[in-house]
Amino acid sequence: MLMQAKDSTLLVIDLQERLLPAIDGGSAVLEQATWLVRVAQQLQVPIIATEQYPKGLGTTAAGLRELLPDEGLREKIHFSAAAGAGLFDLPGGERRQFIVCGAETHVCVLQTVLELLAVGREVFVVDEAVGSRRPRDKALGVARMERAGAVIVSREMVAFEWLEQAGTDRFRAISREFIR
Repeated sequence: MLMQAKDSTLLVIDLQERLLPAIDGGSAVLEQATWLVRVAQQLQVPIIATEQYPKGLGTTAAGLRELLPDEGLREKIHFSAAAGAGLFDLPGGERRQFIVCGAETHVCVLQTVLELLAVGREVFVVDEAVGSRRPRDKALGVARMERAGAVIVSREMVAFEWLEQAGTDRFRAISREFIR
């Protein structure tokens, strides 16, 4: 069950200005998610991002927001990004693999992952790019997603599987810029 760029969509869940300061290691989660977004862009992997009730939690963190495609941004009030209409109609929503990062691991990320699995998608959760307010909640969320059938991965697993092989111009460019 390899992640393939042609079959993948990167899903960035609720990395918002007013939520991130409350997330344990929130700046690191944002940094890892931004890295994933930049790699996805280089490899033409579609990106979908969500914002949970932005009137209350603010919009996506500024540095990340400027990298995201407008057509891939979805406001939501359900905790799950897959609940209600819209996610699967966005560019990349039709793909079979979802690479997931964001916050909070035990709420919005968990509920999204469970719903994606329920509709038959292959789901990969990037461990260092998800976070919760409390470490214990993150750990429980990750464990529950894994038991439900999600695959827990690192950001480099994503990049190397999307690349598939060394020795190409694409590999050299990604390796030089992102993998040190």
